[in-house]
Amino acid sequence: MKAIQFHEAGGPDVLRYEEVPVPEIGPGEVLVRVHAVGVNPPDWYLREGLEVMPPELRPPLTFPLTPGTDVSGVIEAVAPDVREFTAGDEVFGMLRFPGFDGRAYAEYVAAPASDLARKPASVDHVRAAGAPMAALTAWQYLIDLGHDVPSPFTGRVHRPVPITPGTTVLVNGAAGGVGHFAVQLARWKGARVIAVASGRHEQFLRDLGADEFIDYTATRAEDVVRDADLVIDAVGGQDSSRLLAVLKRGGTMLPVFFAEYDPEETARSNISVSNIQVRSSGSQLAEIGRLLDLGELQVGLDSTYPLSGAREAHERAARGHIQGKIVLTVS
Repeated sequence: MKAIQFHEAGGPDVLRYEEVPVPEIGPGEVLVRVHAVGVNPPDWYLREGLEVMPPELRPPLTFPLTPGTDVSGVIEAVAPDVREFTAGDEVFGMLRFPGFDGRAYAEYVAAPASDLARKPASVDHVRAAGAPMAALTAWQYLIDLGHDVPSPFTGRVHRPVPITPGTTVLVNGAAGGVGHFAVQLARWKGARVIAVASGRHEQFLRDLGADEFIDYTATRAEDVVRDADLVIDAVGGQDSSRLLAVLKRGGTMLPVFFAEYDPEETARSNISVSNIQVRSSGSQLAEIGRLLDLGELQVGLDSTYPLSGAREAHERAARGHIQGKIVLTVS
């Protein structure tokens, strides 16, 4: 079969389209013929040698490596102990995460059955492949964590804040993968949603249910928003602390990417800061799939590339300002 591999850490140019053996399945696994693969930040973190992670959290890397976690495809074979799926089932999932052994950039992948759910019938493979990591991240932040594993970044177990009608949720980086699902899930729960992104994404986000839109290139959210109950920050970085000003006393900040907050500043306003490391969950994906089938959730599609064009897909990701998801298609 064909797969994307890299033999050393580096830029998008290290990605190679190569011939490799079809994987064998073990207990609890199925073999999936891949139709599409979602592109996610951990894919390029791995390609770059995981330099974004603190040294003490980096696992050792053994080359060559095949990146990727998010797939949609058709089951070709099942292990004898797998009862929930059969050959021919259409499935989607996020494989072996947290971890970097998903090996999804390939024509076939061995997948833990517990990481998969049936693909929603109303969604094609391309959009289904765009959902798992981004949608599960938003789901585990906002709806249900689904486990009691402490975050490796805080040492604490995240507890989602109940979202009810009247709750105000601000989503920073609202047009990206996690952000556009966070907008939709908060709206589904009845929240008033304020979306922050660049102006070209306004109609996209209003169509997904955003009640208000802030073009960050023209207006700073902290200058015009006060008393939000919850901020989900899908941008992160050194400037994240400025968004504390939009929260009411007792509010909650949910940073998706690495960000630091002054504990004295958050204590003064009784602001909680919590984060997660998203984990694979076939059962949660089944719930997400149900919402996709009902039209309650949509997968925004930024661009698609053939599997052989993984380098170009990573170059697109590096340019930023993504609207929805980047997906690789597998013929």
